[in-house]
Amino acid sequence: MSGIIVGVDGSGHSRRALEWAMNEAAVRHVPLIVLTVHPAIVGYFGGLVTTPQDLELTEQTQTAVKAEVDEVLTALEGPHPESVTVRAVHSFPVQELVNESKEADLVVLGSRGAGGFTRMLLGSTAGQVVQHAYCPVVIVPPEDRGDA
Repeated sequence: MSGIIVGVDGSGHSRRALEWAMNEAAVRHVPLIVLTVHPAIVGYFGGLVTTPQDLELTEQTQTAVKAEVDEVLTALEGPHPESVTVRAVHSFPVQELVNESKEADLVVLGSRGAGGFTRMLLGSTAGQVVQHAYCPVVIVPPEDRGDA
């Protein structure tokens, strides 16, 4: 499915990316997929480790992201995307975003996410997705970039 994929994690940076992606999807007249990943941990042999709480936490994450999407859609001035789908998965964020990029026209991410070090200009997830994506990637800078 072509369209725009936006990765969100609840951070202010991902909120700006979500807003930008909604506007871009509206302008391009393409669907928007909002992807949130409840991060998995790596097992001893490198695979995905799942705990009993992961399904519940993934569902909670999807509920929170749906609420954020509704807020942004309500505040959106001008045209709206033709469709918006919210997906939450339990996995590795970079792996999911790169896999989704195979079928997308564009991936949109904030410059930094909820984790990591605030002094980094580009978060580790964004940096890895930029290097490995199958389609163009847009990194939305923070609003205060000019104040630094």
